[in-house]
Amino acid sequence: MRYLLLLVMCVMLSTDSMSQANPVLVTPAWLDQHKEDKDLVILQSNFLRLDFEKEHIPGAHFLWPDWLGAHSPEGNFNAPDLAAARRILQSMGINQNSHIVLAFTKTDLTVTARMFLTLEHLGLYGKVSLLDGGLEEWKKAGMPVASGPSPAVAKGNIEPAYRQLLVDKKYVQQALGANNKMVVDARLKRFYDGDVTGNPRDGHITGAFNLPFPDLIDSTTKFKPVEQLSNYFNAVNSDKQKEMIGYCFIGQTASVVYIAGRILGYPMKIYDGSLQEWSRLPELPMEKTRQ
Repeated sequence: MRYLLLLVMCVMLSTDSMSQANPVLVTPAWLDQHKEDKDLVILQSNFLRLDFEKEHIPGAHFLWPDWLGAHSPEGNFNAPDLAAARRILQSMGINQNSHIVLAFTKTDLTVTARMFLTLEHLGLYGKVSLLDGGLEEWKKAGMPVASGPSPAVAKGNIEPAYRQLLVDKKYVQQALGANNKMVVDARLKRFYDGDVTGNPRDGHITGAFNLPFPDLIDSTTKFKPVEQLSNYFNAVNSDKQKEMIGYCFIGQTASVVYIAGRILGYPMKIYDGSLQEWSRLPELPMEKTRQ
């Protein structure tokens, strides 16, 4: 029995280690070097297929954000159900062993960060990377671009399964009273403090800390160096064993904080409803730093 337990633990550790094998961020040079890797799948996020077909990274597949983050009467950015996710991901040739590299266009980092989070939530944790700086950084490095539709690929065999990285209001309520969890507001400090936003209530979730997502990226929409990211995170949480649950207005910009936390090795989750939901429920606590 003892041998069996040790064997199970070894398998679990090995699996977790494998899930962390791929870098969270990659550079254009890295992608150019690995673009022919057998298991690599490049997805470029564009709001219109027309824009993708005008200019994209060679070999990339078109990813329309609504496929993985559709809006509904219940709120913005809903994770797809597993059947829909299976159909979408398999159509892009994604397999169980695929390593996905996401590229964004222009300054559309936040919506692509949400795609990163959603893919990890769908069971691809540790198998997704983000091209730091996106398509613009790729072009700046002198790399070629292509035009036309996505390349034809064989149907993938991925079987999505939720990892529960997107959490609900009940989870946040419990986290606010837990010693091993904390809640962070990814919005600008003025909104955290209480500036008018158009939501039914302004301010922040009572007990939440402020970690504004724009502080984590530079003027070229690249993530700042690890040393700087560490300073921002340490200001609110220096314990990498403590889980951080981010939120924002609708669950989009907080995804940038999610990726930064993943870069640094923090356990991260995102409150999907964010203040779009929380501010509409008067029984849930909110406060303002200033009146």
